[in-house]
Amino acid sequence: MQAHALNVTRSENFPEWYQTICRDADLAEPSPTRGSMIMKPWGYGIWENMQRDLDRRIKETGHENYYFPLLIPMSFIAREAEHVEGFAKEMAVVTHHRLKNIDGELSPDPDAALEEPYIIRPTSETIIGDAFSRWIKSYRDLPLLMNQWANVMRWEMRTRLFLRTSEFLWQEGHTAHVSREDALEETMRMLGVYRAFAEEAIAMPVIAGEKPAHERFPGAECTFSIEAMMQDGKALQAGTSHYLGTHFATAQNIRFQDRDGEMKLCHTTSWGVSTRLVGGLIMTHGDDDGLRTPPMLAPRQIVIVPMLRGKPEDAALQDYSAALAAELNAQSVFGDRMRAFVDPKQSKPSDKRWDWVRKGAPLICEIGPRDAERGDVTWLRRDELRENGRVKSCTAPRAEFIGQAADMLVAIQTSLYQEARDRRDSSIRTDVKTFADLESYFGADEDDGVVKGWVQAGWRRPQDAELKAVEDKLKRLKLTIRNAPLDQPGAHGTCILTGEPADETVLFARAY
Repeated sequence: MQAHALNVTRSENFPEWYQTICRDADLAEPSPTRGSMIMKPWGYGIWENMQRDLDRRIKETGHENYYFPLLIPMSFIAREAEHVEGFAKEMAVVTHHRLKNIDGELSPDPDAALEEPYIIRPTSETIIGDAFSRWIKSYRDLPLLMNQWANVMRWEMRTRLFLRTSEFLWQEGHTAHVSREDALEETMRMLGVYRAFAEEAIAMPVIAGEKPAHERFPGAECTFSIEAMMQDGKALQAGTSHYLGTHFATAQNIRFQDRDGEMKLCHTTSWGVSTRLVGGLIMTHGDDDGLRTPPMLAPRQIVIVPMLRGKPEDAALQDYSAALAAELNAQSVFGDRMRAFVDPKQSKPSDKRWDWVRKGAPLICEIGPRDAERGDVTWLRRDELRENGRVKSCTAPRAEFIGQAADMLVAIQTSLYQEARDRRDSSIRTDVKTFADLESYFGADEDDGVVKGWVQAGWRRPQDAELKAVEDKLKRLKLTIRNAPLDQPGAHGTCILTGEPADETVLFARAY
């Protein structure tokens, strides 16, 4: 019986399992630059496919792509005190424009200090708001719908590949509108885009809802999120959409002349997702053999492994494999060309097989001399790799395999989503009614090896000192309120923290 392809299992040590997948699936590795990562072809290929799919969805809603500078003048940041406070401890500052050899060592040239320091963008509201103030003059200029694909820097102290790095890649949308109603409609539209993208492309079920006041984006009037459950029961905030009101418009003087000639402040929004979605994909779909990559996002959907042994018949195997790949690549799946690939490496066939198992290629075809002679294809389905503990393979005539390849990829995409959804739905507790019950369920130790899901319970929206007391109680259990789901039950019951009638139902969880 084949041992698992990873040297650690999810149940033994989930954090170590995650790091092992990042390494053994050749997704990414730590960079010499503190807190940053090097994304390798399989990991970056997944991100590229995410970017391509989401970019299409964003453009279908009328947005256009822009690009703004990486460096933001300090004075722009200083205009937005509340916004800055949320990022101040994470900002990287550029103070000099030149190095100089001083006593044999390269150092910032004292004569090259910048008149005004620059901030490496932690997010772009301030510099984009400055542009909006110049570009928007009249109601005819609205709505202004823009998006940016970029990198950002937030000086994280504790980093983890994909999930939390000092530099990461993301998409940030920024829009301006004539009214609160239009801006809120935009905020919810983009939340819906994120929800559909997560569930359809990443096969990652999410719950969309509004963040409580103390969890809002700095400077926002309201923040909405999509929350996904990882296999260890923790929540991952997979995307956010913010209604900023006229807060940033006031600070940046973003005004327009309305139909009556009166000058008014714009209502703005912002929304974004990042490379942490790759981390979410890993923790949603990975198993003890490695990653299972959803076919819509897999850089290689079908990997053909000719069983090369350094013998004369290798040439025939390579020709057969190349012809098979060509026929597959002529087909379409998910509205795009199929992505089939022949692995030409001259390494042991079993080593190549397990390399692709760890990467999570959806379909892995092993072509031996008998397959080529008979015109057959032998394959593994990554979502159904094992049966009764043994590796499960199937064989069919080449034409039959080609004819069902697209349907199998669609079936794998569907099965990964359904498995994750069933796991999530069975791991949300609705019977926890008091704080004592909450404390008993989660306990004080989050690393006790027991998978704990989420708790859905009533919430009264306490304010000020009462809210601070609630936060302290939750912090002791390392819990946060993830969001108040948009799909609310008919009755909210009592608040789990105060015992008084609840205003809404929220999700409590430990989170990444």
